[in-house]
Amino acid sequence: MSRIDELLAAMTLDEKIGQLTMVSAGMAVTGPVVTGGGTEAVRRGRIGSFLNLWGAETVHVTQRIAVEESRLRIPLFFAFDVIHGHRTTFPIPLAEAAAFDPDLWEETARAAAIEAAGDGLSIVFSPMIDVTRDPRWGRIAEGAGEDPWVTARLAEAKLRGLHGADLSAGDTVAAVAKHFCAYGAPTAGREYTSADVSERALHEVYLPPFAAAVAAGVVAIMPAFNDLAGVPMTANAPLLRGLLRQELGFDGVIISDYNAVAELINHGVAGDVAEAAALAIKAGVDIDMVARAYERGLPSAIERGLVEVTLIEEAVRRVLVLKERLGLFDDPYRRGIAGGAPGHEQRRVLGREIARRAIVLLTNAHDLLPIAEEIRRIAVVGPLAEANMLGPWAGAGRAEEAVTILEGLRSALANRDIVRAEGVSAGGDDVSGLAAAIDLCRSADLIILAVGETAAMSGEAASRADPGLPGRQRELCEAVLALSKPTVAILSCGRPLMVPWLTDRASAVLVSWFLGLEAGHAIADVVTGRFNPTGRLPVTWPRHVGQVPIYFARRPSGRPAAPTDHYTSKYIDESVTPLFPFGHGLSYTRFTLANLRAEPAALRPDGKLDIAVEVTNAGARDGQATVFLFIRDPVASVARPVLELRSFARIRLAAGACETMRWVLAASDLAFLGPDLKPRLEPGEFDIFAGESADPDRLISAKIRLTI
Repeated sequence: MSRIDELLAAMTLDEKIGQLTMVSAGMAVTGPVVTGGGTEAVRRGRIGSFLNLWGAETVHVTQRIAVEESRLRIPLFFAFDVIHGHRTTFPIPLAEAAAFDPDLWEETARAAAIEAAGDGLSIVFSPMIDVTRDPRWGRIAEGAGEDPWVTARLAEAKLRGLHGADLSAGDTVAAVAKHFCAYGAPTAGREYTSADVSERALHEVYLPPFAAAVAAGVVAIMPAFNDLAGVPMTANAPLLRGLLRQELGFDGVIISDYNAVAELINHGVAGDVAEAAALAIKAGVDIDMVARAYERGLPSAIERGLVEVTLIEEAVRRVLVLKERLGLFDDPYRRGIAGGAPGHEQRRVLGREIARRAIVLLTNAHDLLPIAEEIRRIAVVGPLAEANMLGPWAGAGRAEEAVTILEGLRSALANRDIVRAEGVSAGGDDVSGLAAAIDLCRSADLIILAVGETAAMSGEAASRADPGLPGRQRELCEAVLALSKPTVAILSCGRPLMVPWLTDRASAVLVSWFLGLEAGHAIADVVTGRFNPTGRLPVTWPRHVGQVPIYFARRPSGRPAAPTDHYTSKYIDESVTPLFPFGHGLSYTRFTLANLRAEPAALRPDGKLDIAVEVTNAGARDGQATVFLFIRDPVASVARPVLELRSFARIRLAAGACETMRWVLAASDLAFLGPDLKPRLEPGEFDIFAGESADPDRLISAKIRLTI
């Protein structure tokens, strides 16, 4: 009999339910602590895992109670939100996605795993792989943007980094992929509301990243808060037990989101906590996070015949298997180092590298950037110049260690006269400093506007109906722009901000997102030219909130937009085109693409397609080009998007150099989900596109034919 079989045979019902119960630690001045009788509950086997309890000393004290003082000596696991780094805070995921570099995504995940494990954690709630096409939703900041192919690649990279080569090693953590499924499509962009998407959208857009995560070995998945077409995901047996477990083959642990089991009552599908617990366990949810709904509801649900004990035992087995895979039975103290994992300063170097690669230069009129040597007096105005840029999920990051924009600029431009005025607040109506800020700007050679959102305006429960500049920041910007001086706008944000009036009039605009601990240094590296920007938008940037959702993989209309024809698919008061397309991002040099070739011209279903394009650095500086590879199936049994991303690649070129970039696609990469939502290949012509963005006017193309 295996260790797990022996434990299951020995457990009481209360101890079984205890393994399915995750509770949250409290916070004291010194950090996370076990509160509210938690210690005694651990001793009695009534708690199987902790949320928000980290720090080696605290974790080991609590673990010792579980493995030395409880009846069955089953170790706990400790979980935490490690969204974009742990102690070393990296850029938010949306910003990191802008680097379009899976190796770098893996590297930051590996660094986060080392730090999290060093603090005694064994599970992290990351990566968030919700495809998101609505910038009103605050949690767009936590994902990779609008494209399922990109999000799937990010999922694979993050899993490699978090899991490492051996999940039981002392410097690895188990990843929890979230939020299954379609959480990135909330009605009206409002957090926690219903998602109502078609079966085709579900299978083509929202499921592929989770399928990729399962194929890559993810060991835990979190269902979304929302309902999908009326069925809350926490109780969605067809998707959790059916699609996720049976079709995709996921055999790991399903962990509810915070209090989500109890919230089935609010959803209107459960009348009391017993019904809620029964629905969740029958759907396949193994661990009840924080609600203690399993503890309160499952005994009654069994008595009322709502659920069988065998379902509880199946869930307990999955939890124990995960603990075994994490090596907790063999060494429950293998994670956790006094004082945390060493090497924080080296990881800050990585943080600076990924931060500067995440910055996207949106506009740069007359090559104002990088800042010229003759510019001597610089006015830095705006409410975010001295804000910390850790972002909405700072985790164990320390605000006092973060480098602000002002600090970074003053360090990099120590020989310049840098003057500072806030002007207005980030979100309120205080404009008392506006006049003084404008007076300061009048004597400057260059003005830097540090504007955007605060960290609290992005992330969970931070939906915005009007994602422009909050508060009175537009007044500040308009007053500065009226001076007709060289002006650089730095947008700090967790989403696209709809500010066409600013991008049209400022001399240069860059989006710096929330870049983490090294934000200030990274921004200074870019504006001074120490680093030639390489970031690309992972999400289409709208002109107006009325265009939302807007994304490059749209389907063609029977009446495509035509300015001279009234009865076409357009707005009468706004353009249908985005302010900036997916993939947009400028450099201090210029690249050209030519001679796209796709061979063979006639492709068989078992064949491969060799694609090549010549990339030339036509500018005067060395730089990195990012090239996207798209396909289109113009005639199919189901209308296909006008562009579908199939790959991207980066190439570094010296000024004037030309090299050939190559890809290989399998014929299966041309497949799509047919009318029955099953993969199919259909014969016919296909268009192959290459470009630095999804701007259709800047793509080059080739044609091939699939023969069957």
